[in-house]
Amino acid sequence: MTLAERDESAASPPTIDADERARRRARRLERVGKWVLPVLVMALALLAWDRIVVWNDIPHYTLPGPGLVFRTLIEDWAILFDALLVTLQITLLALLVAVLGGVGLAVLFTQSRWMEMSFYPYAVILQVTPVVAIAPLIFIYVDSRIAGLLICAWLVAFFPVLSNTTLGLNSADHNLRDLFRIYGATRWQRLRFLQLPSALPYFLGGLRIAGGLSLIGAVVAEYVAGTGGIGSGLAFRILEAGYRLNIPRMFAALILIAATGVLIFAALSLLSHLMLRKWHESAMTRER
Repeated sequence: MTLAERDESAASPPTIDADERARRRARRLERVGKWVLPVLVMALALLAWDRIVVWNDIPHYTLPGPGLVFRTLIEDWAILFDALLVTLQITLLALLVAVLGGVGLAVLFTQSRWMEMSFYPYAVILQVTPVVAIAPLIFIYVDSRIAGLLICAWLVAFFPVLSNTTLGLNSADHNLRDLFRIYGATRWQRLRFLQLPSALPYFLGGLRIAGGLSLIGAVVAEYVAGTGGIGSGLAFRILEAGYRLNIPRMFAALILIAATGVLIFAALSLLSHLMLRKWHESAMTRER
């Protein structure tokens, strides 16, 4: 190659494959669309909601417009925020108890097949029985209102943690199980170094489900309890607003419940990503 040809080759920009450029463009569009599209859909939905109310001249006690709901959320923030704290307290406590009980029972089930055969069917029964049917009995036999709400929310959130963690503990690679057995590992060593790490993605998946269900359980339990005054949650505020035909406050409370559920799911998804991103394929794939 002559000196002139080398200079021309060095001066020419590196050629990028067309497919690679298309993939990069698609990835950029996906990153932008992941945030822009939901916001755009929400904006269009709010606009359609507002126009429907205005064009049909719908009274505010039937269907308030989004502007009125937002003003009510600001004006009644003190009442709604206190109610939100009560609902959030029950939700998080129920989720904590569900995690402790679900993981503990899952470990017990994997260590004793007889315990699993004895008690797992009753966990299934609790899961398939609607909490609305059980809640009145709970509030009859439990004197503490907070304890009754906590039990109702726990019943809804408990089973996903138990079933997913049990599945994860039983899904450890059988070749690794044989290797641990060959090297004389004890039952607790197998649990600590093999089964628990293998069960972590399953547990975190169940935790994301249980987070939303614990909020649903807390709200349903508050509906059934139906007591007011200080210490009432968002569900009671919705009932109270309905009795008074204060429909804007009902919508404001519903928005707070929905936003709380989204934040819980987002926080648990972030926790799952942080715990799995270094080694598990699901998180590593999303990261690339």
